[in-house]
Amino acid sequence: MSNSSSITEFLLLAFADTRELQLLHFWLFLGIYLASFLGNDLIITAISCDHHLHTPMYFFLLNLSLLDLGSISTTLPKAMHNSLWGNRHISYSGCVTQLFFFAFLISAEFYLLTIMAFDRYIAICKPLHYGTLLGSRACVHMAAAAWGTGFLNAVLHTASTFSMPLCQGNAVDQSFCEVPQILKVSCSDSDYLREIGLIIFSACFDLGCFVFIVVSYVQIFRAVLRIPSEQGRHKAFSTCLPHLAVVSLFISTVMFAYLKPPSISSPSLNLVVAVVYSVVPPAVNPLIYSMRSQELKDALRKLIGRVSAARVCQTLSANDS
Repeated sequence: MSNSSSITEFLLLAFADTRELQLLHFWLFLGIYLASFLGNDLIITAISCDHHLHTPMYFFLLNLSLLDLGSISTTLPKAMHNSLWGNRHISYSGCVTQLFFFAFLISAEFYLLTIMAFDRYIAICKPLHYGTLLGSRACVHMAAAAWGTGFLNAVLHTASTFSMPLCQGNAVDQSFCEVPQILKVSCSDSDYLREIGLIIFSACFDLGCFVFIVVSYVQIFRAVLRIPSEQGRHKAFSTCLPHLAVVSLFISTVMFAYLKPPSISSPSLNLVVAVVYSVVPPAVNPLIYSMRSQELKDALRKLIGRVSAARVCQTLSANDS
């Protein structure tokens, strides 16, 4: 038996035992990571460079892309490293850092999605008050609140989790460090109950955000269905469907990961679920928004066109010289 002071590293759950499958997982994760990085980076650059997209909706989308980049960069590079080199190790400090940033970015993303639901509610249900309620200062304050609340949530859970004595080994039943898996190797009932209390408090707060999102969309759909023209309804739906799709993907994957029955839990299923809720949303979100938003598609085409033209000019200049 060991305690937390003697643990210098943790053993993560391996994706595969054979070398061929480990390399396959490495290339698969590398492709997903590059696609997510490229997609989110294009959205961030397009919104930053196109003044037509300097609106509250796209400001929040820029923040969402930043959070997606951060969350997928917290878990996937380590998974790629372990798959490439065929090991399962992560240092104690690396596990603390990974747990903190994952909790921080995932929490902040959910709170930001809640704010984005409020943005869509005001835009569709109270359009005359949109400029007043969602001015530039208000948007910055709301985004900062999402980041700040996620940061505070991560600090509390990380400090509470790693202050517990860990005496049931160092094997983590997951491909990355997260609070429920670290709790399994703890051995202090009082500290365990304290962390469970924090989890229940966070869950109640998250449930309130979820209810707010649901109520907002009920009001949005009621308002859209009252629009007399079909073109008006289509335009209204097109502005909120990408956000609704992203919210549904995020909530469904997280709920399945944390609320699935213990009877169907297994190491292989845990790995699949971990990939689904930690990797799929950051990779798919840029695709959802770029496919559904005509303004964003136009901005991306302009951006890619400018980059291509610059490269052509650079090539011609190099040939002339």
